Amino acid sequence: MESRLKLKKSDYIKTSLRSYFLQNGFNYNSYQGTGYAYSIYPALKKIYKGKPKELKEALLGNIEFYNTSPHMVPFISSLQLAMLDNGEDVKDARGMKLALMGPMAGIGDSISQFGLAPLFSTIAASLAIDGLIAGPILFLVAMIGIILAIKLTMGLLGYKLGTKVIDVLSQKISIISEAANIIGVTVISGLAVSFVKADIALKYTTTLDSGEEQVVALQTIFDQILPRLLPALVTIGVYYLIKKHNWSTYKLIGLLLSLGIILSALGVLS
Repeated sequence: MESRLKLKKSDYIKTSLRSYFLQNGFNYNSYQGTGYAYSIYPALKKIYKGKPKELKEALLGNIEFYNTSPHMVPFISSLQLAMLDNGEDVKDARGMKLALMGPMAGIGDSISQFGLAPLFSTIAASLAIDGLIAGPILFLVAMIGIILAIKLTMGLLGYKLGTKVIDVLSQKISIISEAANIIGVTVISGLAVSFVKADIALKYTTTLDSGEEQVVALQTIFDQILPRLLPALVTIGVYYLIKKHNWSTYKLIGLLLSLGIILSALGVLS
């Protein structure tokens, strides 16, 4: 394995600070993908210095759907950069990145949304009720400061973990990456069937032995056979169009909107 080690500790700190602007690039195509690529861009430039083609491919590979807790992104990006800097395969690094998306989202959201935010908002609200302007100021300063500290800590933790563990596990990194890929695919599959909304509206009437008529929804039957089957088929179809026919996002959106409107008007979809 060729060891390049072009990144320094300061590069990981810079990447962690740039992640503060992660949500500025949020969009409904790639979610945090654009912001993630922005965060790691300077580090990728150093890793692929003098290799514009590889740099372009690395950036394009990171402008993809991504959605995790913004406060945990530095840990993920530092670990990914450490793998790339140590000469690990790009696919292995990407698999690790995708595998950490779900677990880090749960940890980060628990800390910020269910821990820090309620705590400091309660203190700030109490001060504000008493007429003290320091209440909202305290909330902003505390949240910004603590979240910044969390980002830097996570970034350095990912850097240390990546640089130390990769040397030890270099012979087994492919096995670890394969496991990470399985986790990543599982997470993406779960997100796909949760985000894609498609239900069949068709129903038919059957007569029971008692002579009573019963309305049966086809969606209920499909759910009994395989829950969320239609969203999975839609996702597979979109993947096929992207992978095999290089369809753009706009063409896909146009197709899905047209099918949704037509099939809903015909009563096929609800």
